[in-house]
Order: sequence, then C-alpha cells, then structure tokens
Amino acid sequence: MTSVIISTCIAVFMGVFFMIMRMKAATKPVSPKKIILPPFFMSTGALMFVFPYFRISGQEILEAAIAGIVFSFLLIKTTKFEIKDQDIYLINSKAFIFILFGLLAIRIIAKFILSSSIDVGPLGGMFWMLAFCMIVPWRIAMYINYKKLAKNLSTVH
Repeated sequence: MTSVIISTCIAVFMGVFFMIMRMKAATKPVSPKKIILPPFFMSTGALMFVFPYFRISGQEILEAAIAGIVFSFLLIKTTKFEIKDQDIYLINSKAFIFILFGLLAIRIIAKFILSSSIDVGPLGGMFWMLAFCMIVPWRIAMYINYKKLAKNLSTVH
C-alpha cells in the first residue's frame, strides 16, 4: 500500500507540473517540434517493460490502450490554436485544466481500486500504457490542426 501512495503522490506532482507547463506554453508560439517531441520523450518509459516486474498481459494492454484513446478525445476537443502576430499559439482553455484534474482524479481512484487486485508493477505498466495511448492521438491531432493553421498562415502572406 505504501508504494501505491508514493506512486500516487508522484503522479499528482507530475500532473500539476504538466498543467503548469501547459499554461506557460500558451504564452509562447507553438512549433511542430514542441508538439511532436513529448510522445518521443515519453516513449522512453517503455523501457520499464524490459523488467518482468512491470510486464502486462495482452488484455491489460488492450484495456489500457482503449481507456487512453477514449481519454485522448477529451484532450483533442479542448485543444485549440489561434494565430497572433503571425505565430500560432495554444488557446488556454479552462475546460482543459478541469479535464486534466478530472483525469488525474480518475487515475488516482482507479489506482486505489485496482491496486487491491493488480500488483504495483503491472499497474504502473498499465497506467504508462494508458497515458501513452492518450498522448499520441492527442499530439497527432494537434499536429494536424497546427499544419492546417500554418498552411492558412502561409497563404495569407
């Protein structure tokens, strides 16, 4: 139980850190690199599966991936861009922050419920898979929307 509490505290810290970074990002122009790199950086977390302690079954992979993809739709719907001073910026959305807090709350509740039937290692693997399957579709949608705006921006000038 101690490891569940510690990992939950780490998840809360990371969630708050991500929200702060997201709010700061809205003050600077967006670039393709800023959109694409986070999933690549996060992908290094897959190295946890090298260790048997973190491995998950095919069914657990599928469950986590489906949940991640479903959650990604919320992020996609609340991520919008705008053109300011010939640059593309993220629009700060109050709904986005509430959704992130909601997803964090769901994650914490699910972790406490599932920790009684799934060991901490595989549970960590499942939550990494969920997060990765949430961020990849979201970032792909962001990139597509960014490219559409960038194309419109370049045709104006």
